[in-house]
Amino acid sequence: MSSLTNEDIQLIDAAKKTIKELYKEGKHHVGAAIRTKTGMTYSAVHLEAYIGRVSVCAEVVVLGKAISEGECDFDTIVAVRHPDLTEEVQEIEVVSPCGICRELISDYGPEINVILKKENQYIKVKVSELLPEKYTRGE
Repeated sequence: MSSLTNEDIQLIDAAKKTIKELYKEGKHHVGAAIRTKTGMTYSAVHLEAYIGRVSVCAEVVVLGKAISEGECDFDTIVAVRHPDLTEEVQEIEVVSPCGICRELISDYGPEINVILKKENQYIKVKVSELLPEKYTRGE
């Protein structure tokens, strides 16, 4: 676990800006941003489907976006959630990646940092801390 840098705060802001601009109830409520080791930042939203199991998480979309631009070395990733319009608190907040995202993030960035919110403060951990004893193909 390590403290956040100004670059990390900017990454959170990029994810928040993206979901704030693109939020659509029932379509997009999670945004993500990733910073590569070259210093590039990419952001994206999740794609919600009527049939939930075909929805695609924002972390997956942003990873694909960066990879499609030729990036392959990742430094830090963060996801944020926009509240539903009916929720009392309307603050966009950092959320933890789901299990499937943790698996995919670690496949493409085994040393990547993940920004989380814990006890009202932001922290940064290695994805391996979120996915101990990761499945491998016997490599």
